[in-house]
Amino acid sequence: MPYSATKGVCVRSMTYLYVQKRPTAMEWLPVEDLRRREGVGRWGAERRSSTKGRAQAVRCEGCNGSEPQSGRSRSWTRKRLHAVASPVPTATKRVFTFGKGMSDGDKSMKSLLGGKGANLAEMASIGLSVPPGFTVSTEACQEYQEGGRKLPAALWEEILEGLSAVEEVMGARLGDPSKPLLLSVRSGAAVSMPGMMDTVLNLGLNDEVVAGLALKSGERFAYDSYRRFLDMFGNVVMGIPHSQFEEKLEALKAVKGVKQDTDLAAADLKELVTRYKNVYTQAKGEQFPTDPKRQLYLAVIAVFDSWDSPRANKYRSINQIKGLKGTAVNVQCMVFGNMGNTSGTGVLFTRNPSTGEKKLYGEFLINAQGEDVVAGIRTPEDLDKMKECMPEAYDELVENCNILERHYKEMMDIEFTVQENRLWMLQCRTGKRTGKGAVKIAADMVNEGLVDKRCAIKMVEAAHLDQLLHPQFEDPSAYKDKVIATGLPASPGAAVGQVVFTADDAEAWHAQGKAVILVRTETSPEDVGGMHAAEGIVTARGGMTSHAAVVARGWGKCCVSGCSDISVNEADKVVVIGNTVVQEGDWLSLNGSTGEVILGKQPLSPPALSGDLETFMSWVDETRQLKVMANADTPDDALTARKNGAQGIGLCRTEHMFFASDERIKAVRKMIMAANLEERQRALDLLLPYQRLDFEGIFRAMDGFPVTIRLLDPPLHEFLPEGNIEDIVAELAAETGTSEDEVFSRIEKLSEVNPMLGFRGCRLGISYPELTKMQARAIFEAAISMSNQRVKVFPEIMVPLTGTPQEFEHQVGLIRTVAQQVFTEMGTSISYKVGTMIEVPRAALVADEIAEQAEFFSFGTNDLTQMTFGYSRDDVGKFLPIYLSKGILQNDPFEVLDQKGVGQLIEIATERGRRARPDLKVGICGEHGGEPSSVAFFAQAGLDYVSCSPFRVPIARLAAAQVVVV
Repeated sequence: MPYSATKGVCVRSMTYLYVQKRPTAMEWLPVEDLRRREGVGRWGAERRSSTKGRAQAVRCEGCNGSEPQSGRSRSWTRKRLHAVASPVPTATKRVFTFGKGMSDGDKSMKSLLGGKGANLAEMASIGLSVPPGFTVSTEACQEYQEGGRKLPAALWEEILEGLSAVEEVMGARLGDPSKPLLLSVRSGAAVSMPGMMDTVLNLGLNDEVVAGLALKSGERFAYDSYRRFLDMFGNVVMGIPHSQFEEKLEALKAVKGVKQDTDLAAADLKELVTRYKNVYTQAKGEQFPTDPKRQLYLAVIAVFDSWDSPRANKYRSINQIKGLKGTAVNVQCMVFGNMGNTSGTGVLFTRNPSTGEKKLYGEFLINAQGEDVVAGIRTPEDLDKMKECMPEAYDELVENCNILERHYKEMMDIEFTVQENRLWMLQCRTGKRTGKGAVKIAADMVNEGLVDKRCAIKMVEAAHLDQLLHPQFEDPSAYKDKVIATGLPASPGAAVGQVVFTADDAEAWHAQGKAVILVRTETSPEDVGGMHAAEGIVTARGGMTSHAAVVARGWGKCCVSGCSDISVNEADKVVVIGNTVVQEGDWLSLNGSTGEVILGKQPLSPPALSGDLETFMSWVDETRQLKVMANADTPDDALTARKNGAQGIGLCRTEHMFFASDERIKAVRKMIMAANLEERQRALDLLLPYQRLDFEGIFRAMDGFPVTIRLLDPPLHEFLPEGNIEDIVAELAAETGTSEDEVFSRIEKLSEVNPMLGFRGCRLGISYPELTKMQARAIFEAAISMSNQRVKVFPEIMVPLTGTPQEFEHQVGLIRTVAQQVFTEMGTSISYKVGTMIEVPRAALVADEIAEQAEFFSFGTNDLTQMTFGYSRDDVGKFLPIYLSKGILQNDPFEVLDQKGVGQLIEIATERGRRARPDLKVGICGEHGGEPSSVAFFAQAGLDYVSCSPFRVPIARLAAAQVVVV
């Protein structure tokens, strides 16, 4: 590897290093950059190198160069600092050493060193006992993958240099029988992926080295380590199924009449080593590799390859882990927990991850290696057992746990080994926890003074709140063998019920007190009654933003959508899932958080609400600046929203009220079928009292908070019955008293090629002004009625799908005229606002013109996304999964806001709208209002509020607070 000649290095601040690389060329480099380019270890710590021809590091007392300015002049009269740095190479540094109180990296370098490597470096630097080693960076993995899966020669040279550094520290050599050094080789990405990638232990053993190890540590230990290495290397590196080695082990134990591995004698283990070698030879057609450096070379490649394994790719897909460079490789000298009864290994959490209780929670095995705990080869003991048999090591472990909690200000997950009563720390990372545990840990750490409220807010994730706000299965592991299908996790929580296939049956069974699961090929607005009555919903078609998904999330109801494995036969009332036939009345359980469909009745536990959650959410509300409102269409929805902390209703969809009863939907259909204004007005007069009654209930529920009511938005065909055309015509003719010919003619006129871009939104109100007038009258009459009952009302009327200022001007004129009429008739007035939804890209571009009359904007991000991308939400499922799998899109834009495109339109509209009207209120009411990363964008874009489904209000509140504290 070529290196530039370095003449000298000096330190002027903790931020920059001054590097004179040539007599005439000087530059300031950030410390982090210099470290990555083979620069420095800890300050004042000399770095040695075995590479020939490099210039020696120089300790500098001063320098004539000028430090970069950071807004103000920095005096060079500061206290001079000494540092010894290795020369700066021309290539990026890829191998980072750690151990003996020193390290090249730290916890901030997770993207480069992976979580494991960064934390090993950090533990070493704060003085904990960490086995010395080195980390090969994630960038090296990326280079390997992009280079056709070939390990660059220069990288291998760096790895050998890292190995030399470890050998020097340990006074041992890889492959030296007299001073044997054994290594562990582990993966470690920037984001924890438990069990997804590979590990090799005891690397460096061969027949000569194991003999030398036996002289030092005893035959049983040496050959136990050797047989473990043969198994792991054969499986992980060479792809031989672990079961082939396990069969030999079990056969030997049976012959020897023992149950545990630990009961095998040294001679037995020698025999097992021979059998394992034969497994390798038979599987690979060659001898086991005996050169330890060759073993290391192959192991590094295996770890890099495990990054792209099917299970790792699947895990990243499920957990939406994207944008990582690859996995790092952590190579450490081995420490042994299998050296007898004074040795052992364990895994622990510094607090209980399920409950949050402040008590060490973990398991420990005497005379074992770490993989024994993870693999379940032996049943571990409770951690308290260690306190009895290794009290000194236990006390040190407790102290280390306290040190790590104070240092990281987090609950930690720790792996450790005790070798002959000496404690070694093998790994630490932020511990995964349940929702209940997360909230309690955050609250307790604030009360203990370990973190402040702002730090606590960062410790709880949206998924944690999801768990607390929805029922969960008592033991998800208990039903794994009963999972019969998997779809999209459209709405979280758990549900158990008897299968029904129609919305009518769902309502009827629910009325009888039965819990039901509604199974449909797909749902429509006409199914809402049955959907509301059901405990959970399964659909064969549809995505995360399908009708079923959106409605279910709005109600906090469990839903699995897009379950393509199922075939629904509504006529015969059966659903076929593979070889399983489920009939009406059979029990199913749904996990809406994972998308699993489970056979039978699985036990549930209610939402785990607690006093800690209430306290935590009060901190959230103290911190956030963005208001959180809710999308609610009924008084019950509004009450739920308020209970969950909503500060108003950001979207009340009037069309959903029309499906509440047969009388209402029939009145709507009469309005649609009306041949003239007179007939249409009669139908609207029937709808007026229903609308007024619902608005009164919502105003009452939201006493003191604003309520934003959207005028009728969807195309009229959505209110027509489903089925074949003859049945629809006959049904409508009977309902409306219209001839079948007239009905058929009217349906033909309503037919559209693309209804979502057709006759809907303000286009309905402009074509049928009496419709807008009826809805406005219902709103104002309800508001004044409630105001007269001392309810504080703040109505906001929202015009949907505005694309031009003229459209909005037409509608706002009608609304204000009706307002004056109602105020005159009722002898009083109220304050109100009229605004518009920004869903059409053109509206965003002419927002300044629209804002001249609009008092608020609400971005309908579902339709704005649809129109900006040109994707039909109803058809996107045909190609979106392909786009996501190929990396054309990083996220489903209907779930996670497209910040570059749709987000830019939001920013443009907000800026232009406020330029025309500085007091313009701006918010969003699409599904993105409850998605944490989207909420963060809305806050940064300067919006006043987000509005989401009632059950996602706490999540939006948390996301809004986390924007402030990050």
